[in-house]
Amino acid sequence: MRRGLLWIYGFLVGGLIGAGLALLWAPCSGPELRERIRSRWQQVVEEGRQAAAQRRAELERELAVLIRRVPPEP
Repeated sequence: MRRGLLWIYGFLVGGLIGAGLALLWAPCSGPELRERIRSRWQQVVEEGRQAAAQRRAELERELAVLIRRVPPEP
């Protein structure tokens, strides 16, 4: 779990750094730049949601395996 959280944290920090650099070196107008940022942000959020859903599915599978190993209580 810690590894997944570190990955998500690194992903978000990298996205913020990339957005900051885009602002500094952007060769386009304000409205165009805002649209690019909005579009990229939506892409980052969607990738994060997909990664979270994938990890959740993995954890649910692991939980199901563990539940099957534990005998039911009498």
